[in-house]
Amino acid sequence: MLRFSAEQVVFQEVPGEVSLAYTVTGCPIGCKGCHSVDSWPADRGELLTPDYLMQRIQQYHRLLTCVLFLGGEWQPETLIELLKVARKEGLNTCLYTGYDDVPQAIKQHLTYLKTGPWIAELGGLNSPRTNQKFYDLRTQTLLNHRFLNGDRIACTDTLGE
Repeated sequence: MLRFSAEQVVFQEVPGEVSLAYTVTGCPIGCKGCHSVDSWPADRGELLTPDYLMQRIQQYHRLLTCVLFLGGEWQPETLIELLKVARKEGLNTCLYTGYDDVPQAIKQHLTYLKTGPWIAELGGLNSPRTNQKFYDLRTQTLLNHRFLNGDRIACTDTLGE
């Protein structure tokens, strides 16, 4: 089972979406400078079950457009089960991962995917130098430009390039 250390409704992590976001515990990557070090221990936090997720989605009925998981790809079967719950309720889905890619078995249940470890010198998605990539998997389009403060940089990369 996956556990989470934080549950929030967020507006900026997925452009154009109102997301129910879960910071999943047990991250095996451990990026230097991580802002969520408290989420590293796998036994920390509350259980994130399909029933719990369904209750939260129903609580926010018609207010949410997306469910975001900050981690969890290290338990693919469990994550996929949760993604299916969100999709069944008509919501978009997003995964933030520190890996450069995730298996297709996970991707097929995602609307959006953020890849890449945190590297302080390069910054996050709001930096034009970032190593991280944010994709709309429906169109295979890179959306990093949507995180830059007013900058409109032409981004033509697609997933796999």
